[in-house]
Amino acid sequence: MLSELTIQNYAIIDHIHIELHQGLNIITGETGAGKSIIMGALGLVLGNRVDSSVLKNNSGKCIIEALFKIKNDDILRFVTDNDLDAEDDTILIRREVTATGKSRSFINDTPVNLSDLKTITSFLIDQHQQFDNLLLGKNTFQQKIVDSLAKNATLLTQYQGYFHRWQKAKSELEILMQKKNTFNRELDFIQFQYNELEEINLKENELEELENEIKLLENAGDIKSILNKISFNLYEDENSVINILKNLNQELKNYLITQEIESIAERLKSAEIELKDLALESASAGDAHNFDAEKLEIINDRLSAGYKLLKKHNVLTTNELLSIKNTLELKLQDVLNIDSEIEKVKEQVSALEAQSMDLAIEISGRRKEQVNRIEETVNALLVCVGMPNARLQVQVVSNNELKINGLDDILFLFDANKTGNFESVDKVASGGELSRLMLCIKSMVAKDIDMPTLIFDEIDTGISGEAARQVGIIMQELAGNLQVISITHQPQIAALADAHYFVYKKENEKQEINTRIRLLETQERIAQIAQMISGANPSAAAINNAKELLAKSK
Repeated sequence: MLSELTIQNYAIIDHIHIELHQGLNIITGETGAGKSIIMGALGLVLGNRVDSSVLKNNSGKCIIEALFKIKNDDILRFVTDNDLDAEDDTILIRREVTATGKSRSFINDTPVNLSDLKTITSFLIDQHQQFDNLLLGKNTFQQKIVDSLAKNATLLTQYQGYFHRWQKAKSELEILMQKKNTFNRELDFIQFQYNELEEINLKENELEELENEIKLLENAGDIKSILNKISFNLYEDENSVINILKNLNQELKNYLITQEIESIAERLKSAEIELKDLALESASAGDAHNFDAEKLEIINDRLSAGYKLLKKHNVLTTNELLSIKNTLELKLQDVLNIDSEIEKVKEQVSALEAQSMDLAIEISGRRKEQVNRIEETVNALLVCVGMPNARLQVQVVSNNELKINGLDDILFLFDANKTGNFESVDKVASGGELSRLMLCIKSMVAKDIDMPTLIFDEIDTGISGEAARQVGIIMQELAGNLQVISITHQPQIAALADAHYFVYKKENEKQEINTRIRLLETQERIAQIAQMISGANPSAAAINNAKELLAKSK
């Protein structure tokens, strides 16, 4: 339950601190006093959006703190799992807003993100405001109501896991089918391109090496002549370089007196040997370089075929052509593999669809089991709140199309006057009827879920008299099992409170108007309820009426 609420520097609130009670907490006050502002501040600690305009004074931060006493195992588990220590089973939630509109959230003084804040507060409080009545006409809200009563939460989580995997597998299958269609259109062309490259069967750097070989063949005569000339001048000529070196070395042998001369003689001999080897290699190389017209033609033909492929594929080297060939080969391999891949994914799609369908059918069955219970309970409560002729009809319409929440479309239909014509709630119910219908539904759901605190912000709008008293009785019954906080303008409801708070405006020493709130004592409650009945200066009859309402509430 919500034990304490502290609001600082918010709208027209300078600072207030409220200690709330178990049971039915009623908040009253004049229009504009700040009742809904207090609920707006509470909304901040529940994770609602915020901006800097909420600050009363831009020189300081807006701070909202809410202290909760908890017994819910899900909350305690969340606190433990996220290292948010809860002492004495209490949780302190704080939201701070700066003048720039930035906000920070804390749970037990540990910073948390907005997502975690909303998660934990969703277990703590259900805050119903006037505009929430519009939710009754939303299919998603209607589905949540039925599923909460059917206790479908675990099944829905499992179902949605399979559903999302099924959707993903279907998308994958569609991509594969599109890929196959593309392959089928391009297969002949890809095969033709690959066959061209396969047929020529190029090796790495082959075209570049053939270009060098052509240069050798085209210049074979000149190369042979030069190599033979080298061999002749070095070795074969009568006055060859080698003969000259040999003669010089012979003459030097007679004077090998010093080490230096001996070294020169050795070097001459080495040069003679090296030049002789060079001459013989040149002669051999010259013999090998013969013009071969047939070979030249073969190489030119192969180069020509290679150049055409280079130009066709807009590349410059042999290795780039080989890379293209490898890519084409992979594409052809994909074509061969895609059918088996498609079959594999089809099996996944079929299996996931079957698993999703089984769970969806079970969820749908559990929903349908709740229809009579919802109709009977809500219709009985509608009589209590002054709508004896109103009827709610719940339809669970199933088809074979799997959706995110199963097979069903859930419709809440309403007939306010026993006409037999049921139409969508949002089309036929008035504002007051929507308020009472929402209260009846929430009172039914609250008994089935572990929600410590329910808050109603003027849910009694548009009703009065006995209908208002019956609304109060329903809230009073709810308060027997959980904490209920309600803002009301109805004296019949205010009289039923276990704790009655009064919101009012007061001018401070700076002549600033501030919202204040206080817990009323018995005599103050009598005066306040009397004012709600007859106005600012209640008559004796109004005071007696207030006393009577309080007496009846006990």
